[in-house]
Amino acid sequence: MSPRLDFSEVWAKDTRRGTPVAVTMENPNYSVVEMDGPDVPFQPVDKDRGKNLKQFTWVLLLKAHRAVGWISWLANLLWALLGTINKRLIFGQGVAMESGDKSIRGKMLFRFIRSFLMVSLAVLAFEVVAHFRDGHYFQNSNLHIPRKAEIQGWFHMVYVAWLEFRANYIASPIQTLSNFCVTLFVIQSLDRLILCLGMFWIKFKRIKPRIEGDPFKSDDVEGSSYDYPMVLVQIPMCNEREVYEQSISAVCQLDWPRDCLLIQVLDDSNDESVMCLISGEVSKWSQHGINIIYHHRLVRTGYKAGNLKSAMSCDYVKNYEFVTIFDADFQPNPDFLKLTVPHFKGNPELGLVQARWAFVNKDENLLTRLQNINLCFHFEVEQQVNGVFLNFFGFNGTAGVWRIKALEDSGGWLERTTVEDMDIAVRAHLNGWKFIYLNDVKALCEVPESYEAYRKQQHRWHSGPMQLFRLCIPAIITSKISFWKKANLILLFFLLRKLILPFYSFTLFCIILPLTMFVPEAELPLWVICYIPVFMSFLNILPAPKSFPFTVPYLLFENTMSVTKFNAMVSGLFQLGSSYEWIVTKKAGRSSELDLLAIAEIESKTINQPQIHRGASKSELSELNKLKEQIVAPSPPAKKVNKIYKKELALAFLLLTASVRSLLSAQGIHFYFLLFQGVSFLLVGLDLIGEQMS
Repeated sequence: MSPRLDFSEVWAKDTRRGTPVAVTMENPNYSVVEMDGPDVPFQPVDKDRGKNLKQFTWVLLLKAHRAVGWISWLANLLWALLGTINKRLIFGQGVAMESGDKSIRGKMLFRFIRSFLMVSLAVLAFEVVAHFRDGHYFQNSNLHIPRKAEIQGWFHMVYVAWLEFRANYIASPIQTLSNFCVTLFVIQSLDRLILCLGMFWIKFKRIKPRIEGDPFKSDDVEGSSYDYPMVLVQIPMCNEREVYEQSISAVCQLDWPRDCLLIQVLDDSNDESVMCLISGEVSKWSQHGINIIYHHRLVRTGYKAGNLKSAMSCDYVKNYEFVTIFDADFQPNPDFLKLTVPHFKGNPELGLVQARWAFVNKDENLLTRLQNINLCFHFEVEQQVNGVFLNFFGFNGTAGVWRIKALEDSGGWLERTTVEDMDIAVRAHLNGWKFIYLNDVKALCEVPESYEAYRKQQHRWHSGPMQLFRLCIPAIITSKISFWKKANLILLFFLLRKLILPFYSFTLFCIILPLTMFVPEAELPLWVICYIPVFMSFLNILPAPKSFPFTVPYLLFENTMSVTKFNAMVSGLFQLGSSYEWIVTKKAGRSSELDLLAIAEIESKTINQPQIHRGASKSELSELNKLKEQIVAPSPPAKKVNKIYKKELALAFLLLTASVRSLLSAQGIHFYFLLFQGVSFLLVGLDLIGEQMS
């Protein structure tokens, strides 16, 4: 069914009434008609009366009015989009070409998409000419191929050759690849459905890890019956100018005996001004009696894994039983340790307790809202179901408590991948250690607010697992865990969710679907394009019910991100290009304003005030304040820079070209999907989603 401008159903619901109108025609052959409102022409007429010309004219006029209004709305929307592009790219704001992917693999993918686009444009132009010459080219999916005796002229000969070549040589391979990807799509959708059913069962049965009894009977430490273990808290960071203060402040206020707690600030910064600020913040809290030390490496290798490995090699670490890790943008609640550490008591096989993330900037813009949908599904469904039914899930790298013995028994932190958290989790699982996930315990953090930062983060998150899969597959096969645990690790954890998902998403919706528009002999079922994706999007949004209005943007954006995820997956699997590249995610420090207010409030009070407030200091570090003023004052206002992402732009034009082909052949739902998906690729390719990088 092709797109049409028929809004008769909408008109039928129009109940507006106006003043009576009398229309008199000068021609005496026509009668006078009195109309009480716009609904009169649409009332049923007796069959013996025939059709009234004036009624027919009014119908045409009203239909034309509605059609013009709809076209005007589309034109205004397109004009607004072009105006935004013009404003962003031409007037004042700089434009920078994509620079994050310089590998041969990235260039080959872009060249493939560009070549596909050029061929599609050429085929579309040829078919339009063929339609005007033949008159019915786009009306049928399977055209009758004329016999040689019926061929007239060279163009007709080329036309027939293209039909034969398309039907005999192109359609079959495309259909085979399509069936393969659809099969993977169905399997992955069933996996998502099973995870959601598991979540419903957990909610229904109210299954969650519990602490036996109440270990903290009194707020007084001496009066409590709980034996507080020694806990080491680590804050790895690198040039975290925006968030270092609030993260250190939050960790220093953890409700745990001071003689049983040590905080390590693991600073890998190469900016001397940031190093001075962080060391000054550590000194400020140390003056309040907090056991906190500043640790900086001279040789910065291995990124975060190397930083954690260096910290764990210190001699005093042997005095501690547990280690908690918080990334630089995390702000745990004061009761974090009291909600997590007691789970280890009486459970010597427990190696990890993982808490959930919560986001302070989830409503900042459309990009953060879409990320919130994805991450809520990850924590609410994937982590919780795997933790309850499989007793294994990937460590999230932060907001978790490890038993130090489990880390040492599993080989410690290794610098072989960019997903050191997943690496240590897999090795600990292979060594028999158990995990617990706490969905009710949350730690505040940030999600990237710019597309460039999010794109780099996703590249690391999807290339690292493929690196790890290559490295740990022999250890999984030879390990002593059960066959079902091995199957879960290989088939579900790595292949289905890390490799198959980005492969079929990109291949099916960005390559095969446009191909089927130009090769109608290879068909893609409607349920693959519409029904299952929409249903899966609803399932993904269930953990974040307030995000239901963003179902369609979420579906389109996930397909748009498939090119980045596919690129990263191939990079990690074959060790190409920037597969071992770690770029620190840009943070905004949105929650730092409250900390600054707390600092101002506390500094206005006396130095001897005993209570420590969040983000505040009792001492007056004048030198540190002067350093902050020197760093902030001379910096000129940063200019916003728009990136141009070539692969996304090429795919945008490819999908829009395929949508034109679909419109000409009256493909219906395919046209709308390709149109909106092409527009979403266009917005992302021009960096018009999220905040702009400074």
